[in-house]
Amino acid sequence: MNSVQTKTNWAQFIPLVTVFFFWGFVAASNDILIPVFKKAFDLSQGQSQLVSVAFYIAYTVGSILYMLVSLAIGKDLVNKIGYKNGLALGLTISALGTLLFYPAANLHSFPLMLSGLFIVALGFSLQQTVANPLAIALGPITTGSQRLTLAGGINNLGTTIGPLIVSFAIFGSAASANTEMSIESVKIPYLILGVAFLLVAILLKFSSLPEHPETIVESDEEVKNSRSSALKYPQLVLGMIAIFIYVGVEVSTASNLPAYMEKHLGFLTKDIAPYISLYWASLMIGRWTGAVEAFTDNMSLQKILRFIAPYLAFGVFLFVNALAKHDLSVFYIYAFIILVLIAADIASKGNPARMLLIFSLLGMVALGVGMATSGMVSVYAIISVGLFCSTLWPCIFTLAVSGLGKHTSQGSSFLIMMIMGGGIVSWLQGFMADQTSIQASYIVGVFCFAYLAFYAWKVSGILKTQGIDFDKKISGGH
Repeated sequence: MNSVQTKTNWAQFIPLVTVFFFWGFVAASNDILIPVFKKAFDLSQGQSQLVSVAFYIAYTVGSILYMLVSLAIGKDLVNKIGYKNGLALGLTISALGTLLFYPAANLHSFPLMLSGLFIVALGFSLQQTVANPLAIALGPITTGSQRLTLAGGINNLGTTIGPLIVSFAIFGSAASANTEMSIESVKIPYLILGVAFLLVAILLKFSSLPEHPETIVESDEEVKNSRSSALKYPQLVLGMIAIFIYVGVEVSTASNLPAYMEKHLGFLTKDIAPYISLYWASLMIGRWTGAVEAFTDNMSLQKILRFIAPYLAFGVFLFVNALAKHDLSVFYIYAFIILVLIAADIASKGNPARMLLIFSLLGMVALGVGMATSGMVSVYAIISVGLFCSTLWPCIFTLAVSGLGKHTSQGSSFLIMMIMGGGIVSWLQGFMADQTSIQASYIVGVFCFAYLAFYAWKVSGILKTQGIDFDKKISGGH
């Protein structure tokens, strides 16, 4: 084994996080496409959620293809072609998907639009498989989850500005929202996005990123307790369900919000973008807060940064919306809601299981308020779910792969596969909305958070029986 890294390799980490930005940009932009497609193609709310289904199911299909190819060549695909080549290949696949938007817009074809999104996400699947463990590997293991949280914060920079840029590209500054014109307007931003994919593929190919980063060998204790497969570890199996549920509630909360604001509050489709942007900015706010330990070991400085980081992220949201000439006064009240996030972050004391439990319970409360109230109170309650989803990915990911040893990479691929929950849960909530009402359909999210709270409680006991106690292993981390 090579010498252990003591500091994050920023020269390698910074170019890597560009792919995290793209994932967020496209995923959040889907929330603008959903209401546009719904009107243009005369779809029900359930049918409109096929946008999310096509996008997130591609992650599962991509993971299955990855495993099949690895079996066919007798070796893990990424280990064979290298990490940089894996990222470049994933970006190229995504670029090919954006090309379909041009004929899809010209032919006014919803299935072709879905096909384009599917191929874009197929490329993202390979990128995710490579980039998540690579982010952890580019520095000391003790701050690996913080780097993943920081990368998630860059992801949410993309989710914050994505809806604004796509909305501007579709609607412009004109008051008219002619759906035929809007569909035609979709193809240009996605073709530009395809060019960006290819440029970043070239950048990463010639970057200093390692083709084969140092792997972590098992400790003597882990070797002794090693099992035959990743699926033999209950923390992973229950964690796979948790990832499915988490991505599902994160995506469905946002993707059903535009229809609620249109139908119940009288918003125009083109005026919803800043609220969708705030939802995804909320994840950025939480992740910037959770990533402070990747920068410093000084506990006093960490306490200060825990207050500065979330409001700095909130300032980014306000700045990009100011550039888009949106009214900012309606968003200032959200600064007080952020205090709840800070208090919850401090209360977690760096234990990922405790953070998962606290944030899941707060997610249930937020959706409960959103369902029980009306007007802008309900909107802000639903948007605040983004705050409480913010650090759940690194929490679940860390808990699910803890103790897996040599099966860690296999376990990681199983977790990436479960991103399909973003499509399934969104469709389920859309179906519930058609049967009841959009506001009542958020009960689906309440049940999702209930499972995540259960997992947080259950996995703590499971890991302790395996000799893993995060209160002892981690000091102030996420």
